Amino acid sequence: MSGGVDSSVAAWMLQDQGYEIVGLFMRNGVHVEESEAHKKSCCSVGDARDARMVAAKLGAPFQAVDLGGEFKNIIQYFLSEYSRGRTPNPCAVCNRDLKFDRLLRFAEELGAGGVATGHYAQVRRVDGRVHVLRGKDRRKDQSYQLFCVSAHNLRRTHLPLGGLEKSEVRALAQRVGLRTAAKPDSQEICFVPSNDYRNLLAEHGVELHPGDLVDTAGRRLGSHPGTEYFTIGQRRGLGVAAGRPVYVVEIVPETGTVVLGSKSECASAELEIEQSNWIGIDPTPGETFRAEVQVRYHHRPAPARVEVASDGRSRIRFEQPQLAVAPGQGAAVYRGDRLLGGGWIASAERVAVPEKV
Repeated sequence: MSGGVDSSVAAWMLQDQGYEIVGLFMRNGVHVEESEAHKKSCCSVGDARDARMVAAKLGAPFQAVDLGGEFKNIIQYFLSEYSRGRTPNPCAVCNRDLKFDRLLRFAEELGAGGVATGHYAQVRRVDGRVHVLRGKDRRKDQSYQLFCVSAHNLRRTHLPLGGLEKSEVRALAQRVGLRTAAKPDSQEICFVPSNDYRNLLAEHGVELHPGDLVDTAGRRLGSHPGTEYFTIGQRRGLGVAAGRPVYVVEIVPETGTVVLGSKSECASAELEIEQSNWIGIDPTPGETFRAEVQVRYHHRPAPARVEVASDGRSRIRFEQPQLAVAPGQGAAVYRGDRLLGGGWIASAERVAVPEKV
């Protein structure tokens, strides 16, 4: 229970269905000023209070679990990815390592049969296997962030909100009198209260890689204080006046080089994923299949061919090049509304395409 409306309604729904529930609040060890808490919907002191009061209204036991040590690992991952010139996805890592792993182990210690969250996605059991489907509310669908969660852990997961629209969730909360009914959604990374990750880099003393801004022909356009301040596909805050829109198309921390190019130069036709994770399917090394692949949270899945390798890697070839494919992000593989799994983007091959893409 994060103290937001989604997890509050998920708890009420399960209890209404006859489940015995225990509310758990994850403490991440990051202090959030009350003046900033209105921007967020998890992990602040006020959120803990809201979660506790919702649990009390439901008559459910409640515990705040100190996961500060585990969150330190996620923060270190986050910083390390930027140092490597990659774009981290801390929410997916949190799902994999904490919400659908560490909390499952904690649930086992309590004698509970599983874990439930307020994610907008659906988990079904079909012929003894777990299937993950998109949430009914496509604007809130969070199935993408589950691409790296093991099928074993998803089998013990309940996602009560998957078949509801957000408006229905708020209406339910209002009808049953939950104090979180009108609470705003979280819009930020929970351990970056300022919503500026550069402050986190400075706070942890991350060594920056300064260098040159160059175009795709190698011509110097300017300088920058650190490759850590950039991500593939970035357009704003580049520090150059090129006279035309330019995007970050490549980041090379070793030389401090940030390559800028046109929109047409920011596309990739192929990518390679690592740490492949499959949900409800067992592709064999050498197998090739067609699917739709989503390379970031707000990306529209694109038709592609997936070629499975034997070392946890897979090759993905898009039918049409896709913009801003960033190493470090997740590539979620779908067949229609069903999530088949995916992996972490290890590399992407740029290819120039017409500006209309």
